[in-house]
Amino acid sequence: MTTDTTRLTGGHNPLAHSRAEDLLAILIGTTFIGFGMAMFVQAGLLTGGTAGIAFLLHYQGLAPFGWLFFLINLPFYWLALRHMGAAFTVRTFVCVALVSLLSTQCRELFPFAGTLNPYSTGLLGGLLLGMGLIALFRHKASVGGINILALYVQQRYGLRAGKLQFGIDLMILLASVLLCSLPQLIGSLIGAAAMSLVIGFYHRPDRYIAAS
Repeated sequence: MTTDTTRLTGGHNPLAHSRAEDLLAILIGTTFIGFGMAMFVQAGLLTGGTAGIAFLLHYQGLAPFGWLFFLINLPFYWLALRHMGAAFTVRTFVCVALVSLLSTQCRELFPFAGTLNPYSTGLLGGLLLGMGLIALFRHKASVGGINILALYVQQRYGLRAGKLQFGIDLMILLASVLLCSLPQLIGSLIGAAAMSLVIGFYHRPDRYIAAS
């Protein structure tokens, strides 16, 4: 953990992330998220945020999930640019593009045989999504949408990002209760809880405040 006492003259932080570390974190984080999304699609699960909306539209046969996820996130870049800065916005745009691509490529590179168990898929997929988001959050990036809103509210008002994320995700999942089976709904809730647990446990500004 870094504090103000670790900063050298001129505001330099000796523990700040290098560009190589930022790049590696973005690649790892988006790969985890892309693989988790691919598992959710295969099992017919849902999640919250803009990804949840993309899942619902995809299951209605409107377009591939990757394209929908990319397009739905476009309006949120205005909020990111205005309140989070240009660097955060660019990184987030890159992350959303990578997740959109990897969520499709993961299914082609690692095809799943048969129908995935919704409960274990929700748990494993939720953990992957949570850890992927932590990797991005700690390097000043996100996957857009509700993540941008959650980070902004945490920085501005001190409300924990994990709690806000879970509350919004829960509302989206409950709104889609008529569009999936009971096992899929339970698996989706397990996934949302696992993801939010990881974010709430690990994403604490008072514990980790290294800057890029």
